[in-house]
Amino acid sequence: MSRTSTQSSADAQPSAGRPDQPVDTSSLSPGLKQRHLSMIALGGVIGAGLFVGSGTAIAAAGPSIVLAYAISGALVMLVMRMLGEMAAAYPASGSFSVHSERAIGPWAGFTAGWAFWFLLCVAVGLEGIGAAQIAHSWVPGVPEWLWVALFMLVFTGTNVSAVKNFGEFEFWFATLKVVAIVAFLVIGVLALFGLLGNDAPGTENLTGHGGFMPNGTEGLIAGLLASVFAYGGLETVTIAAAESEHPVQGVAKAVRTAMWRIALFYVGSMAVVVALIPWSDKALVDPDKGSYVATLEHLDLPAAGVIMKIVVFVALLSAMNANIYGASRMAGSLVARGQGPKVIGRIHGGVPRIAVLLSAVFGFVCVLLSYWRPDDIFQWLLKTIGAIILVVWFFIAVSQLILRRRLEREAPERLVVKMWAYPYLTWVALAGMAVVFVLMAREEGTREQLYYAGGLTVILAVVGYARQKLAERK
Repeated sequence: MSRTSTQSSADAQPSAGRPDQPVDTSSLSPGLKQRHLSMIALGGVIGAGLFVGSGTAIAAAGPSIVLAYAISGALVMLVMRMLGEMAAAYPASGSFSVHSERAIGPWAGFTAGWAFWFLLCVAVGLEGIGAAQIAHSWVPGVPEWLWVALFMLVFTGTNVSAVKNFGEFEFWFATLKVVAIVAFLVIGVLALFGLLGNDAPGTENLTGHGGFMPNGTEGLIAGLLASVFAYGGLETVTIAAAESEHPVQGVAKAVRTAMWRIALFYVGSMAVVVALIPWSDKALVDPDKGSYVATLEHLDLPAAGVIMKIVVFVALLSAMNANIYGASRMAGSLVARGQGPKVIGRIHGGVPRIAVLLSAVFGFVCVLLSYWRPDDIFQWLLKTIGAIILVVWFFIAVSQLILRRRLEREAPERLVVKMWAYPYLTWVALAGMAVVFVLMAREEGTREQLYYAGGLTVILAVVGYARQKLAERK
């Protein structure tokens, strides 16, 4: 297979559904090491949503945000375990899109894959805007759009070169984020015991100011919905596994170690925040601060705001880098399976460079729309991606139900990672997703997002099904 050919046989022909087919990722460059995969798994989900966006969720749920993050974290753990099982059995850069195609049909792979690509590209634009706003506050003379263009050029360059460059960038970005969270947890625990020259708060902030659930179940629901989407990003590690030195062992280890660490980081940091600072503190919803900075400033720690602003900046750049990578690999995989224009899937030097350029350009167009059409087209983009991650998780769960039975029957040796208590916990996860969909429909603030995301999903499904039927007639 030439270096300018399409992706891989694992991506190109999954629909036959035979688990004994060889998994070949030779056309992509296997430049990622285990340390890269481990940090991609950790760093992919640690973004500005945790550092800044969590403040709004705390304001809605109060101290019960800890319960909200624990519930949504449990759901994410189940989803990642299912995805890890399939990714270890079928390493492919198309990840869940390939699994959906194997299990359900080409239309499902088309729908899940292009919906996820759309989500990542819009997210690239949003992260670029956030990072540019911070950079502009430091250097006001440079306009925000120019900062975004600079970031796009840097990360496009990173992603069109060897995959190991992406891996190194993401390794150090993720390391800084993890170190920042660990440091925050250590400082928080010391402050809880009054060891930083402060008075130990005890349970005052957890039970006072209206109690553990000051806004009742409605507040808990609002916090739950916010926390579910904060976990999005873990899927990138199973995409990256196809380009690692040992795909099966790599994804198995990354999934196993990442899940409990992320739960600790999210649930642990939320517990520290609500224990140290009153949930009603206005600083929590300040977009220039967020929950981490607000907590550190509440403790009167010097330079806390500056340090955390740098961490948030790095988190945004890291997410841009990872999302350009994930979008390009998903697009390349889809095209390799006949689900898009062939030129996008061409591999040059072990990298789908045209897919990288397409994903970055789409992301930059989203940024321009935020300036040109902020009140209509850009808002439509934001609402459309609101529930896409739930759609992806739904396809993952259904695919795992089908492929697990097939694997046990035809190739049990591929089950390197196994879903816990199959099939019961898979059904529990599906039920949990259904509950989240219902809750989104009930809440005025999320109902429109559900409708827009549902509309995009239906359109993609119809197009994918029509393409499938047309291919079957040929």
